[in-house]
Amino acid sequence: MTQTAPITNILETSAFDPIAKEDPHARLKPLREQCPVFRDEVTKTWMLSRYADVRAMVNDRTLWRNGVHAEEGSFARFLLNADKADLPPGERQSILTMDDPDHQRIRTPLAKALYARVAKARAKIDKIVSDVLDTVQAKASFDLINEVAIPIPIVTIARILGVDDTRLEEFRDWSEGLILGLNPVRSAEETAHMERSSAAMDAYFTELMAARRAQPGDDLVSDMVALQAEGAELRDVELRINLQALLVGGNLTTTDLIGNGVRQFLLNPVQKAKLVADPSLVPGAVEEILRYEGPVDVTGRVLDRDREVGGCPMHKSQSVTMSLRGANRDPEVFERPDEFDITRKGTPHVSFGGGAHICIGAPLARMEAVSFFSTFFQRFPNLRLVDEPPQWRALPFFRGLERLRVEA
Repeated sequence: MTQTAPITNILETSAFDPIAKEDPHARLKPLREQCPVFRDEVTKTWMLSRYADVRAMVNDRTLWRNGVHAEEGSFARFLLNADKADLPPGERQSILTMDDPDHQRIRTPLAKALYARVAKARAKIDKIVSDVLDTVQAKASFDLINEVAIPIPIVTIARILGVDDTRLEEFRDWSEGLILGLNPVRSAEETAHMERSSAAMDAYFTELMAARRAQPGDDLVSDMVALQAEGAELRDVELRINLQALLVGGNLTTTDLIGNGVRQFLLNPVQKAKLVADPSLVPGAVEEILRYEGPVDVTGRVLDRDREVGGCPMHKSQSVTMSLRGANRDPEVFERPDEFDITRKGTPHVSFGGGAHICIGAPLARMEAVSFFSTFFQRFPNLRLVDEPPQWRALPFFRGLERLRVEA
């Protein structure tokens, strides 16, 4: 099916594009309406933006995730660690871009241990949220991102992993350095920070795993080395890579979930009043933040066979990029999709992807956000935005603020 698209390539839907950086839906809405199955010959990928197409694709467990299967010159191949191509998959990538059997071999024990930790973490997270909010309680104004939204997920994952409190400042610096790896146009200084952080984090996890083998603690690293001892087929290098991936994915996206959510409530005082009046709305409010202004733009797959989507023929080894953000505003699925409504019921969003690769950190992100929004506006009932344009981060395919100045 021949269609004329309102964009020339998928990068025009990312923060690389000035229009999309300020409002991604200025690009995504016409794309979904005019060319919902879009072939980008620049990056050699298809982009899907309708909910039904995106949901079907992310839930299809027959598709590949690893870009090694993709055609030459494609967006999926670009994301590979080319300098580590001679290593086994588990030693050069996390489960995020890995296929079975390695994906299942590594994800299964990691998910088992992580979910058990998350299930009993609510009191610990509530204390972290309270402690962080105490640091800004008396301030007339503060930057919600750097003073609140960044520390909460970093301290949370540090405590779950078993990082000593005396190393938290280092851990935060390393975590922020690792996040720079998601930016393909980082500066030389940022690249150096990223490389130092990666080396330091790798060394730290090696040290921590050895310490927990000698003397187990009440933490995720202890759980993982115990599962290794019980026979889990998981090498140390694979564990280190995936612990780092958990850090990067969880810290960045949960920071953005908190920051984007606070901004939406301050822009929508009626919704804020509903939340304050009825705390039972908090879990649904978190889901609406994820739908309306979620942290992640896209996910990807590689076709394992020829198929047709929306009348467009696709071929084996072609890359497919799914616009999670576009799907979450599809009017065919969501009534009044461009309204922020925390009482919304019905079809679930696709912000965590789906299928075998559904976000492993989703339960933890939800718990942190529920804990935060259960108390934040109770403690800061009169908070308002400082009158300045939003400072959106220039990180492609992620949506989050560099800063969010607020005042009492």
